[in-house]
Amino acid sequence: MARTIEACAPAPDGEMLDVACGPGILACALAPHMRHVTGFDLTPAMIDEAKARQSRLGLDNLGWRTGDATALPFADDSFDRVTTRYSFHHLLNPAAVLAEMKRVCRKDGRIVVIDATPAPEKQAAFDTMERLRDPSHASALTPDQLRRLGADAGLREVVFEALRLEARLDTLADPEDMPALTAMFEEDIASGEDRIGVQAWRAPDGIRFFFPGSIVAWEL
Repeated sequence: MARTIEACAPAPDGEMLDVACGPGILACALAPHMRHVTGFDLTPAMIDEAKARQSRLGLDNLGWRTGDATALPFADDSFDRVTTRYSFHHLLNPAAVLAEMKRVCRKDGRIVVIDATPAPEKQAAFDTMERLRDPSHASALTPDQLRRLGADAGLREVVFEALRLEARLDTLADPEDMPALTAMFEEDIASGEDRIGVQAWRAPDGIRFFFPGSIVAWEL
């Protein structure tokens, strides 16, 4: 999160929009660094979780909206920072969402996207794994595909950082999904080839692995 905040280059007197904000993790993390933050998500239940997080943290400079990220209900040039974290792999048309993020971002602002980004040769297997544990997964872009989205949208890349997040498999899926996932990971570990691209290994507390990801920041 520290690396994400640095990539956002928060403006203390600025307005921020967090698209597909989920339970408000990024919005609440940036709120102490911005004048005001708006979290936006399709799912009311996620907004309820975000409001609960805001309340626990005692933050008073956030607002929350629901709606479709391909048609953001905000005027052009409304925000100094426009962000989204771990949402693009759920989207059928991430380019359309990025276009909307650009539309509502001020000309001297910054757009930041954080997402899982598998290597090209691992992309298909990574997507298969993700759909087993989360049916809402569409497809994870490779780092180059994500960066190309920004270039195609006419944005100027100012930050690119690769990252990886360690996870334990049995904390990230429902019990009914675990047999198929465990079998896939066990086969991957046994092969020694890292076919999924997550560097999985057996730890004392279960199977662990790394989500491959990227932070990209663009300016208009």
